Amino acid sequence: MNAPASALYVGQVGHARLRPRRHALRYRMFMLLLDLDEAPALARRLRWFSLNRFNLLSFHPRDYGDGSPTPLRTQVEGHLDAAGLSIGGGPIRLLCLPRMLGYVFNPLSIYFCYRHNGELHAILYEVSSTFGERHSYLIPAVAGASGTIRQSAEKRLHVSPFLDMALRYDFRIQPPGDKLSVVIDAVDAEGLILTANFFGRRRELSDRELVKAWLAHPLLTLKVIAVIHWEGVKILLKGIGLRAGPPAPEAPVSLGVAEPVQAERRYSR
Repeated sequence: MNAPASALYVGQVGHARLRPRRHALRYRMFMLLLDLDEAPALARRLRWFSLNRFNLLSFHPRDYGDGSPTPLRTQVEGHLDAAGLSIGGGPIRLLCLPRMLGYVFNPLSIYFCYRHNGELHAILYEVSSTFGERHSYLIPAVAGASGTIRQSAEKRLHVSPFLDMALRYDFRIQPPGDKLSVVIDAVDAEGLILTANFFGRRRELSDRELVKAWLAHPLLTLKVIAVIHWEGVKILLKGIGLRAGPPAPEAPVSLGVAEPVQAERRYSR
């Protein structure tokens, strides 16, 4: 029997704003990589992880996508098919925060969409705002020489009240393996204004590792929403004003572009 593709990634997240005032934060966290097809079997096998019911950690599909009873895999496959990026029933693996003691807020959830031959074919970035709005960016996945995937998309959802809408997101992704990294740069007409990242190392998805992760980060999901609001207060105190934004676009998904392999550049952390 093959080992599950699902895993934990333990590491740290960072944000740095460069203009008009510098502001940065960094804290340790973990994320769940969940193969959507493995979720029922994992819930049966693991004591501290459940599907659609309360536990130390749990996964509720209606926390994602359009929030409807339609299976999450069906929703994602529909977006892929509509964009001409069908994976023919291949694996879909979701990087997200699980519910912890019944609560979760995911600013960003990432779906890695594979073909049956193991090729990563597309990535769907699902962005949720604290205003209860959600929008996703679907982009083909083309790996560069180093294995890094570089993509970009125009901003469509008003997320932070401290950033304008006229932005482009540049993504640099090291897909899940022994390590995983996600770097997102927000770029305006003057250049880079904000960068956010997550770097994590793979851990087995077992009861032992689940308990270890929870003990190391017992209030993580509450911390995420608390940090968003606390950092917002500090940004206000630095004199960065609020920006009004439009409502969420009617279309739930917009398309981005994969950058050519030859455009790959080296970045230092």
